Amino acid sequence: MIVAVTLSRYIARQFLLWVLIMIAALTGIICLFDLIDLFRRVSSRPEVSSNIVTEIAGLHVPYFAIEILPFGILLGGIVCFWRLTRSSELVVARAAGLSVWQFLAAPLTCAVLLGVLATCVISPFSSVMYRRAADLDQQYLRSDGGPLSLSGGSLWLRQADTQYDPHGVTMLHAGDVQVTQGQLHIRDISVFRLDHEDKLIMRIESPRGSLKNAGWELTEASVVRPNNILTPVGVVILPTSLTLERVQESFASPDTLSVWALPGFITLLDHSGFSSIRHRIHFQSLLALPILAGTMALVSAGFSMRSSRRGGVAKMVGSGVAAGFLLFTISKVAEQLGKSGALPPVLAAWAPTLAGLCLAVALLLHLEDG
Repeated sequence: MIVAVTLSRYIARQFLLWVLIMIAALTGIICLFDLIDLFRRVSSRPEVSSNIVTEIAGLHVPYFAIEILPFGILLGGIVCFWRLTRSSELVVARAAGLSVWQFLAAPLTCAVLLGVLATCVISPFSSVMYRRAADLDQQYLRSDGGPLSLSGGSLWLRQADTQYDPHGVTMLHAGDVQVTQGQLHIRDISVFRLDHEDKLIMRIESPRGSLKNAGWELTEASVVRPNNILTPVGVVILPTSLTLERVQESFASPDTLSVWALPGFITLLDHSGFSSIRHRIHFQSLLALPILAGTMALVSAGFSMRSSRRGGVAKMVGSGVAAGFLLFTISKVAEQLGKSGALPPVLAAWAPTLAGLCLAVALLLHLEDG
């Protein structure tokens, strides 16, 4: 047992070293290309200093590190296990009676812990920094005013309404949405207040309104109830839990939200009538990241632990890299299918990970018992 513990620590240390080296190298390469692209975009804006560009690129680093984590584990694991096999250290361990599952327990644990660390600790910092980078990008590098400033863009909202019915709902439609001076303004507004059976309680029509702290403030509003005529009522305050920041976040990338804030924000989106598919897929992907990290560790072992004396090392390592990129492609295809509604968000996020896990286990079973 002492020998197994010592060997496990040694393999884990080697594995962790090469994984961190690969993550740092791949993240550095991606950040370099990101910096070049930012300088290209800023070339037509001489008033923007290089410090702003460098700050934006620096704020992207944690996001890229999380994105590249599975590939860093794959490539780092391949290098680690190939070196241990070439030096016959793993050959001696197996000859001493250790199975592949025993000396893979430590690297697998390291990979899963790295995934947990990325999801629970690095991801919240990444979301804050990515949001700050998006704000700087919007302020200095873009000419539009954001997704809510497009004239002619309509808005649909569905939210709870307990004023007339404990389980009632309100549906709001605005024909035009704009953000000016930090306020959300809407025009050509129709509001339908429904009971728990979706029967119309009243309809509110208003030419314009805005989002205030107390709720939606509709001016020059008119109210009509079933079997009644339209009656002008002036200003109507429609309570809501939404704020300008929350509305903007619903249009922003899910990467700007912490993993801890996503569940509550998804619930808010569902209650408000916004689509939460992107946020659900992102949340499930973060939950699946530790399993994906462990899967990549197993895939790297399955493709790199063959004895180098048999030849075909380059083909073996290349197959491992190709398998990793194939898994990445499948995950992106599944993500797009999930965003289109063709796949449930849970299946879109977890299916590629579980498929890769089955491939890795099959390879190791063949290597051990083949």
